[in-house]
Order: sequence, then C-alpha cells, then structure tokens
Amino acid sequence: MVTLRYPPKPRRGDRVAVVSPSAGLPAIFPHVYELGLRRLREEFELEPVEYPTTRVMGADPRDRARDLTAAFADPSITAVLATVGGNDLITVTPHLDDDVVRANPKPYFGYSDNTNVLNHLYRLGIVAYHGGSVLVHLGRPGAAHPLTFDSLRAALFSSDWYPLTPATTWGDRPNPWTEPETLAYEPEMLPGEGWRWRGPERVVRGRTWGGNLEILHWLMATDRVPAVAELAGSVLVVETSQEMPGAQEVFRIVRNMGERGLLAAFPAIVVGRPKAWDFDKPLSVPERSAWGEAQREAIIRALTPYNPDAVLVFDVDLGHTDPQLIIPYGGEMVVDAVDRRIAVRY
Repeated sequence: MVTLRYPPKPRRGDRVAVVSPSAGLPAIFPHVYELGLRRLREEFELEPVEYPTTRVMGADPRDRARDLTAAFADPSITAVLATVGGNDLITVTPHLDDDVVRANPKPYFGYSDNTNVLNHLYRLGIVAYHGGSVLVHLGRPGAAHPLTFDSLRAALFSSDWYPLTPATTWGDRPNPWTEPETLAYEPEMLPGEGWRWRGPERVVRGRTWGGNLEILHWLMATDRVPAVAELAGSVLVVETSQEMPGAQEVFRIVRNMGERGLLAAFPAIVVGRPKAWDFDKPLSVPERSAWGEAQREAIIRALTPYNPDAVLVFDVDLGHTDPQLIIPYGGEMVVDAVDRRIAVRY
C-alpha cells in the first residue's frame, strides 16, 4: 500500500516551474501564455521559470520528461505548473526519474492529459493537484474567475480544509485563442443550477483518485492504475474533456472500470460538469443540457451493477468547464450527502 504525503507548499516570491510535459501550446498562442505568466507574477507573486521544452510543440517525450525531472530536482523550485494538456503524456511518464521525483516532492498542478502525471505521482506517494492551467485558467480572457483563483490560491499556499462552492454561473464555450482580440472580454457564461446528488445520505471521507475519464481508460489499458486494494475507501473524481466522448463511450469506460474491480472500491464518486461545447461541435444551450443529462444517466447505468450504494455528486466545477476548482489528487476529501457539501484538504 502506497503512503501518500503532502509536499511542502511555496511561499510568495518563490520560483515555480512552468512546464509543457504534454502539448507545447505556448509556442502557438504566446499572447495567451504571456497573460497567464503575468497573472502568475502579479496575482500570486510567484516567479515562473521556463524549461527548454515549455514553448516547443512536438518535443521528444524524453526531453519533456527530462525537463519535468529537472523541475523536481531543482531545490530553488517550490511548485510545478503545467501550461496545458494534450494527448501524449502517456509516452512521457515512463522516462521520468522516479528516484529524483520521489526524493524531491513538490506540488504539481495540471489536469486533462496531465492525469498521467497525477496518477504517476500518486503511485510514488506524492499528493498532487488536479486543476490549474497557465493557458486556460491563468490566461482566461477578460478577467480571472474569482472561484478559480480563490481555489488555486488556497491550494498553492495553504494546507487547510477548503469548502468547494457551486458556481452561480459557468461556461464551456471558450473564446478562440486564434483571435488575440478576444482576450479583452470574458467568455459566455450560463446560470448555475447547483450540484446534483444521488445515492444514500451519508458522509464519506477518503483520499481522492481519478482525473480525466478518457485518460483513465488509457491508464487501465497500459496497466498503470493502482491496485484495487490501494484504492479501497477512496473518493473517485472524474471529468470528461473537450473531445466530448458520447454517453455510450462514457458508459463503456465506466463499465470497464467496474469489470476491473475499481468501482466497488469507491464509497463516493464526484463527477465534474461535462464540457458540452467545442469549436468542432458547437451545440446549442438545450443540446448542451441534454448532453449533460445523457452523460449522467450513462454513469449511473454503468455504476449500478458494481456499486449501487455509492454516493454520487454530479456537475461539480472541477474539469474542463469554467470556473475550475482545484482538487488534491491523493489528498483528503469529505463528501457529505447529509448536508450536501464537499470539502478538500489542500
């Protein structure tokens, strides 16, 4: 059984690594990236440190792993932030120097394809942080979202319990990065309807594990997930990406988790609000609502044969939608279905 430990936290004025272990999109969208760096300096008073592959698209996985290992090895670096996600980080983590990373634990922030790194750190016994992107969240058009920044600030600098808050407005239709002028105004937002609860009214407290659902499927295929016994009593936290897997695909992935024995390990499951709009699939607001409902029904249908008594919470703002709440990965979470609240310990 792995023993998980929280890494030391940075302080204002510290140097933090800004890395692209997945896609080197800062090379293509420097205007978004520079806005994110400026907010990191001004809003969080941290000094970003780039690595050789941070602004390189298509860098060799070994070079990206070398940069990530170097960020953990450098004693002057106190946290590591991913610029964005991508689709091939599964080829990078095998090249990490695990002895170096394990000996120098630091808070790592990332989501989406970075689920590969989060899961890797979990297996090394290091609590990491699901969420936070230099481009997507620090570089948000118009203004920083207060819920995102409050959560990120607490995760960066504190080790306390933090109550998650349902967003009163939310969005999943971003401004196009290809048009720099759109950085001047905020993206479209929709009214929030709160979280959706299902299952028994009880309180679950446990360590978190999970991440992006599509990446978890990759990790199961490559046999890189923890053993069922290691996950027993944990809270599963999942979300879906801008690739917008359909309800049937979501059902199959969750069902496969059940067949592997994973679903029975989790007394509670927290599901991120599904992203239901993308430039290649511009759904109307009613279509987006139907998309979310179909995904919720698919998860319930897949889960029921394996763990019908799990507490389920849907539409938590923790994934590819805006705002984004930071979730400690391997850290503690309380899912209170009696008072209908969720809290995490950063």
